[in-house]
Formats: sequence, C-alpha cells, structure tokens
Amino acid sequence: MEELIERLKGEIIEVLNLEDVEPEEIDADAPLFGEGLGLDSIDALELIVLLEKNYGIKIEDPKDGKKIFFSVRSMAEYITEHKGK
Repeated sequence: MEELIERLKGEIIEVLNLEDVEPEEIDADAPLFGEGLGLDSIDALELIVLLEKNYGIKIEDPKDGKKIFFSVRSMAEYITEHKGK
C-alpha cells in the first residue's frame, strides 16, 4: 500500500503540473481538495483520467468521487479494492 501511495503522489504531481511540490510534502491522509493540496474541480477530472489510464479503473458513480479523492490514501485504497475488476 505504501508503495502505491508513493507512486500516486508522483503521478498526481505530474498530471496536475504541481512543479513546486515534492512527493514527500504530500501527507497521504491530508485532504486533496480545500485545505490540503487545494485542488479544484478541473483537477478532479484529471484525477479521474489518471485512474482510468494508469489503473484501468472507471468511476461508475460520480458521487463516489468525493470519498475516493479525499486523500492520496483513500485513492490508493480504492485502487487496491477495484483493480482488475
């Protein structure tokens, strides 16, 4: 799980062009939206594409997005649960 979290941090930085952020600066349990990384709805779309392209995971219900993308850890847990389904 920790390996996946570290990989996700790098992918998030790359996909969202967060040039001033290092992976170790991202707290795996901090909110991605609002106070944490301060991402917005456009960033959310990028994260959805990231899950589809890199992990083959399609989010069926958009309402689940808030829970899935709460933190890097929640994303990693979702990927672990749904990969290969």
